Amino acid sequence: MKKLLVSLALGLSVLAAGTTGFAQTPAAATPEAPAASAPAAAAPAPAAAPAAAAPAAAEAAPAAAPAAPAPKIDSGDTAWMLTSTLLVILMTIPGLALFYGGLGRSKNMLSVLMQVFVIFSLISILWAVYGYSLAFSGDGNFFGGFDKIFMKGITQETFGALTTIPEYVFVAFQGTFAAITVALIVGAFAERVKFSAVLLFSVLWFTFSYVPIAHIVWGGGLLGKDGALDFAGGTVVHINAGVAGLVGAYMVGKRVGYGKEAFTPHSLTLTMVGASLLWVGWFGFNAGSAGAANAVAGLAFVNTVLATAAAALSWILGESLHKGKASMLGAASGAVAGLVAVTPAAGFVGPMGSIVLGLLAGLVCLWGVGGLKRMLGADDAFDVFGVHGVGGILGAILTGVFAAKGLGGTGGATPDTFAMGAQVWIQIKSVLLTIVWSGVVAFIAYKIADLTLGLRVSEEEEREGLDISSHGETAYNR
Repeated sequence: MKKLLVSLALGLSVLAAGTTGFAQTPAAATPEAPAASAPAAAAPAPAAAPAAAAPAAAEAAPAAAPAAPAPKIDSGDTAWMLTSTLLVILMTIPGLALFYGGLGRSKNMLSVLMQVFVIFSLISILWAVYGYSLAFSGDGNFFGGFDKIFMKGITQETFGALTTIPEYVFVAFQGTFAAITVALIVGAFAERVKFSAVLLFSVLWFTFSYVPIAHIVWGGGLLGKDGALDFAGGTVVHINAGVAGLVGAYMVGKRVGYGKEAFTPHSLTLTMVGASLLWVGWFGFNAGSAGAANAVAGLAFVNTVLATAAAALSWILGESLHKGKASMLGAASGAVAGLVAVTPAAGFVGPMGSIVLGLLAGLVCLWGVGGLKRMLGADDAFDVFGVHGVGGILGAILTGVFAAKGLGGTGGATPDTFAMGAQVWIQIKSVLLTIVWSGVVAFIAYKIADLTLGLRVSEEEEREGLDISSHGETAYNR
C-alpha cells in the first residue's frame, strides 16, 4: 500500500510539473467540432457575391445558408451547467457513498465511504490530466487525441463541444460523470478488497474502458457516428460500470461466509438518505446532459421524475406479490433502477414513454437482483450489475423504441429519418460493444492488480472488518 501511494504521489508530481509548460499555449478562439451528442454548429455561410454580379446569376444561385452564430457565453446556460455539475458531485459524495455504506455491514462502513471519496478525488485529477483530452478531442473511432492533455490550450475564452458555456465548465461536468462511473463499481466487490488494489484497478479501468467508451459514444467515435442514442450515459456509465462490477465479483470471489451467514444492511436509514440524494442529483445528470437551460433539459427533467417514480412503484409491487411485503430497500432500489433506465432515454422519449420504461425497469431489475443473480452465482455485494448493468441494457435498447414520434418521442438525433427497427439494432450493437469492451478491460485490470498488489485482504482482516484492518478506525463507537 505504501509503495502504491508513494508511486501515485511521484507520478502526480511529475504530471503537475509538466502542466505549467502546456498551460501556456493558448488554443485557437474557434471552438472544436462538437461531440456527436451535442448540437452541431452550422458551417459558415459562403461569402456574398459581389454587388456587380449579374442579376440573372444572382437569381440562379441558391440562397446561402444563414451563418452560424459565433460562440458566445450564455449566462443562463452556464449557470445551469454549473448547477448540474454540483448536483452530479452530490450524487457521488455523499449520495452514492451513503447508499453503499448503509448496505454494508457496520464494520465496513468507513471502507466504503473511503473508496468512493478517494476514487472521486483520483479520477477528477486523471480526467483533467489526460481523460478529457482522450475522450473529447481527436476524431478516431475508438480513441481521442492528446491535443488537450494537461488541459493544454483551454482558457476562460475557449469553448468545447458546447458553444454557450466556457470549456472549463464542460470539462468539470464531464469529469463528474467519469468519477461516479468508477465509484459505482466498488459496490460489487465491497467488504473484501484491498484499498491499494481498488486504486490501481480504478486507474487502469478508467484509462482503458471509461475514457474510450466515452469517446466512442459522445466524443465523435464509432457509435456516435453510427447514430447510437445515449443521452446521459446508459452505455458509457451504467452498462460500463455494471459489467466491470460483475467481472470483479467473479475474480475477487465471494465474501467469507456468503450463503451461510446473514449479510443484512446495517443502516437502511443511510441507504434511504443516499438514494434520495441520488434522485435529486440525477436531475443534474440527466437534465444537465442537454448542455443548456432549454426545452430538452425540461423534457429530461420531467422524465427523470416520472421514470423513477414508476420504477419505485413497480419494484415494490413485484416485491409484494413475491414476498407478501413491500420493503423500504425495495423502494430505494426501484428508484435507482428507474434512474438508470431513463438515463440514455431522458431527452429522447416522451413522458408517457418514460413511465412505461420505469415500470419495466422496476420489474426487470427486481429479477436482476434475484433470479438472475442466483443464476450468475456471483457475490455482487450491492447489486451493481443487477441494477446498473441490467437497467442500463434495458434502457439503452428501449430508447430505440420509445424515441419514436409515434410513441411520443422526439425521433432521436435524426427525427426526419428515424426508423425504430434500425435504431433498435444500433442500440443493441452499442450495448454489445460496451459489454465486451468493459468486460475485457476489467478482467485485465483486475488481473494486473492481483498480480502486483493482491486483490483480497486476508480472511482474518475480512472478518475483523476493513474499517479497522485497512484504515485503523471505526464508524461507530463500540
